[in-house]
Formats: sequence, C-alpha cells, structure tokens
Amino acid sequence: MRPADLNRLTVQESADRYVELIRAKTLTGALSSATAEVYARDVATFVRLAGEGKVLDDLTGEDVDAILLAFARKPDGRRAEPGAGLQSASSQSRFRRSVSALFKHATLTGWVQINPMALATVTAKERGGLRPERRALTREQAQGLIGAARDLSGHRGDGGGRGGARGEAGALGGTVAAPGAAPGADGSPAGAGRGRRRDQRTELRDALIVLLLSTMGPRVSELVRANVEDFYTNDGVRYWRIFGKGGKTRDVPLPGDVARVLEAYLLERGRAEVQDKALLLSWRGRRLARGDVQAVIDRVQRRVDPDRRRSVTPHGLRHTTATHLLADAVDMDAVRRVLGHSDLATLGRYRDELPGELEVAMRAHPLLRGPSGGG
Repeated sequence: MRPADLNRLTVQESADRYVELIRAKTLTGALSSATAEVYARDVATFVRLAGEGKVLDDLTGEDVDAILLAFARKPDGRRAEPGAGLQSASSQSRFRRSVSALFKHATLTGWVQINPMALATVTAKERGGLRPERRALTREQAQGLIGAARDLSGHRGDGGGRGGARGEAGALGGTVAAPGAAPGADGSPAGAGRGRRRDQRTELRDALIVLLLSTMGPRVSELVRANVEDFYTNDGVRYWRIFGKGGKTRDVPLPGDVARVLEAYLLERGRAEVQDKALLLSWRGRRLARGDVQAVIDRVQRRVDPDRRRSVTPHGLRHTTATHLLADAVDMDAVRRVLGHSDLATLGRYRDELPGELEVAMRAHPLLRGPSGGG
C-alpha cells in the first residue's frame, strides 16, 4: 500500500526539480557552480538512460544496475577518436555518486518509497571490468603495437645495430610541419619528419615509450620520472633502475630490442647538449608530463592494422606485461620484481584472462601426458 503523500513524479520531472535545487545551492555557496553543473550533466544522462517518461518510484535495483552498466559502456566523448574509449573508472564512480544523491533526495521528499540504490548489486569491480583499456591486450594486439613502435624507430628486432640510422624521419616518410601549425597532443609540432630540427623530432621517443610500457610494465609515474642516469650497463646488459612507490628501487634488464631503441634515442637526441636530466622530453626540451603519455600511445596505435588495434591506457599496458609474462610461465617472483610489487598476491590484479587460454591448458594437461623415461 503506497503512502498517501507519495508523489509519483516521472524521471524527467524529478530530475528537473532536483537540478533546480542543486543550482539554487550555488547562490548560498553550498555548492560551486562547476560542481552543480557536473551533477546536472550526470542527472541528464541518467534521464536518457532510465527513460524520461518512467515513474521514478517504479525503478528497481535491477533498473539501477542496468543504468550504471549502460553508462559504463557509453563512449567517452572527451576522447579524440570516436569509440576510442569507454567511461573511466573515476567517471563511473562520479556518475554513481550523482545518481545516489538524486535518489537520496527523492527518498527524503517522498518521490520514492524505497531508495533503489540500496538494492543495486553492480560493484566497482564489475563496472571497472567493462573498460577494455584496462584489460591486457591479446598477443596479436600487443605485437601489432610493438611492431608499429619498431617501425617508428627503424628497428625490426633483427639483432642489427644499424636499423636506427634511418632515424625518425626515415620511419615516417618525412612530412614537414607547416609554419604555424598547431602542436600535437603532447606539445610536439604538428606533422613529423625531415623538415623538423633534430630536437623537435619525437618519433624515436614515442617508440621508446611504447616499448618500455609494453615490455616492462612500469607505472606511468615511474616512466616520466626516469632520468638518463637511471639506465646503466653491467656485464654487457642494459638495466633500468626504476624508482617506485615508497622510495623503493628495482633494477630491471631491458630486452635487447628495447635497449637498441634506447641507444638510438639517446644518440638521436644528442643528450650531451640537453641540460634537463629527464629521459623523456617534449620537443620544447621539458620533462614529459604523465598526461602526455596517453597521446603518445594513441599516436603509435594509429599505425597499427585496424584488425589488431585496440585502445589501451598506460596502465592497460602494465596489465599486458604481467599477463603475457605469467601466461608464458615466467616465474611469478620474477614478474613481481619486474612490476615492483612487494607481495605476490598483488599479481592477481594484473593477471587478465586471454582468449583460448583455458583450452590450451586443458589440451596440455599434465596428468594426461604419457610416462616419461620409458619406465
């Protein structure tokens, strides 16, 4: 039996009244204008996903689950490429808070009998799992990205040390930036190739960034903090001394192909002439910022065959490193040390499923192999 004072407002009507309220709070200083507009935008999205003509009190916990998941799958309009990425984990959390605030107000004002947010079952883990950028790339996708980076650097993993002689201009075909052209996403000048000064070419740097992220899985903060002096050679092997969380350091050997691209990058940039000790510099000679790394990945991804291309974040490449090292039966403690974790249990967060993985494991089941040694 519904209470007599229940106001059966539609989703649109309740949203309009709620938005009026939160905008009024900006006049008293209870909310900033920017915060009020964020709430208003999220509520408008909620109306579209829920259906403006539905009665708010008729929405169930299952309906809220469906709305949260629909938002998680909704393309993020802030990304440059259409469909390049879905909603970030922070955007999903913000949207949930906005919807929760709406229903809390609706409960207090008698628009709903029971707050359906209390019955929602979608957890943060389930919502986060919908983001393909956070999942590991498949072997084909990872190899496509690494191949594009190798092409960009002039190194194809043939073991030769001369592949980088072509430099960045040769790899890109030598497009000249037009005078006054707008800079790229990371501040690099538009266009690429022979027409730019040596200190303005960023192709080898971009290749190095993608190779380090894809094969060694550093945190993006560790990558941009790296200095030239952090890379050293011991007994013919190149190492990267990575300064991680909590002041901890780890020395990780570079794969041969990555070490060769590093050498080519250091030679191409003429590091002795650069005052900044940072490894990765913008074309203006400043340390690269964390936010610039995603633009670099996206730029290299555009060189990958569409059939092997999938949008990925720097953290997604960290997942990729862990997943494929573990899938290839690399010792778990070695993988832990590469990623810089203090506890083996943490690896579970970075271990993602791969297509066909279970089928391969069951085909090679150890209990069904023939006896060894003929005994």
